[in-house]
Amino acid sequence: MRKLVFASAAALALIGCSKPTVDFSGPTADWPAVGQNNSGQRYSALTQINRDNVSRLKPAWTYHLKDFSSGGDTHGATALQVTPLVVNQSMYLCSPFNRVISLDPESGEENWVHDPEVDLTGVYAPACRGVSYWEGQPAEQCQKRIYLGTLDARLIALDADTGKPCEDFGDTGAVDLTQGLGDLTTAEYYLTSPPLVMGDKVITGAYVQDGQRVDAPSGAIRAFDARSGELLWAWDPVPPTQTPVTAADIKQGKTLTRGTPNAWGLLSGDEARNLVFVPTGNPSPDHYAGEERGDLDYYGSSVVALHADTGKLAWNFQTVHHDVWDYDMAAQPVAFDFRGQTPAVIAATKMGHIFLLNRETGEPLFPVEERPVPQTDVPGEYTSKTQPFPVKPKPLHPTSLSEDEIWGITPWDKQYCREFFNSLRYEGIFTPPSFQGTLAYPGLGGGINWGSVSVDPVKQRMVVNLQIAPFTMKVVPQDEVSDVSGGDLVGLAPQRGTPYAVTRSVFATEWPDMKPCVEPPWGKLLSIDLNSGEIVWERELGNLNKLAPLGLGKFFPWGTPNTGGSIQTAGGLIFIGATLDHYFRAFDSDSGELLWEQEMPYAAHATPMTYRLNNDSKQYLVIAAGGHGPLGSAPGDALVAFALED
Repeated sequence: MRKLVFASAAALALIGCSKPTVDFSGPTADWPAVGQNNSGQRYSALTQINRDNVSRLKPAWTYHLKDFSSGGDTHGATALQVTPLVVNQSMYLCSPFNRVISLDPESGEENWVHDPEVDLTGVYAPACRGVSYWEGQPAEQCQKRIYLGTLDARLIALDADTGKPCEDFGDTGAVDLTQGLGDLTTAEYYLTSPPLVMGDKVITGAYVQDGQRVDAPSGAIRAFDARSGELLWAWDPVPPTQTPVTAADIKQGKTLTRGTPNAWGLLSGDEARNLVFVPTGNPSPDHYAGEERGDLDYYGSSVVALHADTGKLAWNFQTVHHDVWDYDMAAQPVAFDFRGQTPAVIAATKMGHIFLLNRETGEPLFPVEERPVPQTDVPGEYTSKTQPFPVKPKPLHPTSLSEDEIWGITPWDKQYCREFFNSLRYEGIFTPPSFQGTLAYPGLGGGINWGSVSVDPVKQRMVVNLQIAPFTMKVVPQDEVSDVSGGDLVGLAPQRGTPYAVTRSVFATEWPDMKPCVEPPWGKLLSIDLNSGEIVWERELGNLNKLAPLGLGKFFPWGTPNTGGSIQTAGGLIFIGATLDHYFRAFDSDSGELLWEQEMPYAAHATPMTYRLNNDSKQYLVIAAGGHGPLGSAPGDALVAFALED
């Protein structure tokens, strides 16, 4: 009898200590576009993983893409920035070398791999942010398709079930995107972001190499038939005083207008209103707005709304006038309903400015003020006397810096930074490039970059990850230029065809330590109420793990420069990697409290995603962790899926 009592007590103890089970009663959902859908909200209605159980998240499977490199003579170091899709009961993603991969979403096992064998010669930082999915009518050839824009300027269509090229699309499965561009130099024009699929149209922007020449290739937006690959329309972003080149002109052999603004980030769309939202860069050659560039910046650094059927302009809103800072619109515009009624779109900028616009008209929903800004002193140059500033939300990035605010971790660092600061021209935000050298604060990397923002449409809250990474810019007369080497963000921008080149660098302590000369945090996470425009909470994002010696960095929550984006879920969570410290984190969306973090094999400079296939499935959370060579973050190739522990 005594043994039976002990056995019963032991059984009860085991029951009391058993781990909670996974709740399979909640909703299911795919992730069919990089931004979750064409609105770009990066929001999931899934609730299986929530603020009460997120501490039980564990790795479920890991897939290695294999395509990564520290760079060499042929191309630069890779950056793993991909957000996979889950649709058609499959996962689809691309590698930095443009291989397209289909996986089983619950096991990570390969279904198929397609290698388009891209030419990477001259590519600054091989990257691919994702692919796009389209589904046609039942029984037609290649009925489900994956579209990829490549680093050698092709638009490729693949059968989503087999990975084989769709032979009826373009030339045996590919469209040559260099058609209509005229002469190109090596790696001057290519795609890093996925095309936008709207109905039966595949719509593309492109990356155009910064700072090279005044007559760089066109940044036109083009739409192709999803089945045949036929060019349907082209939006040539010339000012109203010029005649644009059309799709019909291109088919007749005409070249698109050179030097126009491009859109290298993600486009977004509103299917109900048949509108495409384009985040534009600045016209070539980026840091010069003199008469050689002309008035091509009419649509520069803007959100432009186009009619999806025709490519005709619906409206445009400019976030920077006569941009000479490279403050291009990197972030995908994000659609939402303002106060639950007014169709709206978010323009988030490198300056840390957030403009909330009417989605149908482009009119600001909160006041925007034109304020005087510093003027250029460079002969032949031109800058706008005013720039637009949003009143709400207030600018998220500091707009000024004084000598007293210069920071250094040691007295020697601080002295170096103060002397550096005093050597530069600086009169606050929008101080233009100068012969003396100018402090660009915010820096030309942002602020807010291609990771954009996430929106909870139920709570009407936006989450922003912001970096504080100041830069310097110095104007150099062409007859003094001797070395034309340089990368995409630092080094010399030759600006051929203008009187001046520009050198760019970071405002930081001496190499190799290179800590920003401004007080931390250097990375922030903020939540903003979209109804009121007020900040709900803000906190640092990241620590100095991997950045400080002896493993002490994780104890310094100073934030880090970051690139990538966040997602929000109905489980009350925000998930984000993005930082240099190798951590992937979950925060409480109401309070900003850190609830979970996982150290990754490489820094996770990508935007995560989440899905649940059916009522018997777990909810999975996936992020690519493969570093970012140009940021000094070691390249790698891990795709990691997490799920709740049983």
